[in-house]
Amino acid sequence: GSLVRTFTPFYFLVEPVDVLSIRGASVIMNCSAYCETPLKIEWKKDGTFLNLESDDRRQLLPDGSLLINSVVHSKHNKPDEGYYQCVATVESLGTIVSRTAKLTVAGK
Repeated sequence: GSLVRTFTPFYFLVEPVDVLSIRGASVIMNCSAYCETPLKIEWKKDGTFLNLESDDRRQLLPDGSLLINSVVHSKHNKPDEGYYQCVATVESLGTIVSRTAKLTVAGK
């Protein structure tokens, strides 16, 4: 018997967009993906997965968006500025990666 594979819709509903923030503000990088089966959303910054478990300033919102509380930005420490991507994974299906969104922190 041949295995019939049906198409499972799996796509982004919302992808992050470039954001301009100021130091100390909160930022939401929007992301939301659709699939009929459970999916996992993770975030990359500058190509590296963020570890949100141990991060007290960044958190994953229920819809998959990334909340950054109190943006940190100083001359020598710019941990929040950079390029963000939302990565959605469905175990049996695969992974999709959103467009890259740049977070810029404005100076004084």
